[in-house]
Amino acid sequence: MANAVVWLDAAPAPAPIARRMVLDQRNLQFSPRVLAVQVGTTVDFPNNDRVFHNVFSFRDGKVFDLGMYPVGAVRHITFDKPGLSRIFCNIHPGMAAYVMAVDSPYFAVSNDDGAFSIAAIAPGPYKYRAWRAGAADMSGTWTDGILSISWP
Repeated sequence: MANAVVWLDAAPAPAPIARRMVLDQRNLQFSPRVLAVQVGTTVDFPNNDRVFHNVFSFRDGKVFDLGMYPVGAVRHITFDKPGLSRIFCNIHPGMAAYVMAVDSPYFAVSNDDGAFSIAAIAPGPYKYRAWRAGAADMSGTWTDGILSISWP
């Protein structure tokens, strides 16, 4: 399935790599529609559209309201706790995206073909977790090898 977030529980999780992620606004859509980040990561919300936007998340995950901002402006949010944030635009009700903040360095978002890759995994068994919009969350145990997930 496309746009599924998959991650491995890793305790203790190392600090996130200091990098910024982007959830763009263009053509009255968020891009990407699903973004996964490690807890502590800052996400930029640039307005590369031709109109004003007001990006917000009002429950679960990170709660915020960036206020209305014009073309060319950028706002920033640090996702400081694990969880799913549903992202919307107060002006354009058809705009929606998801940011999944995970407390692990081992995570990925599946591509259009449903494939994903998690690089540089330390040896050992892990509990895996998987989420995708509109489906029940999944979890299980993964031990070195191939992890394949399919929803009913």
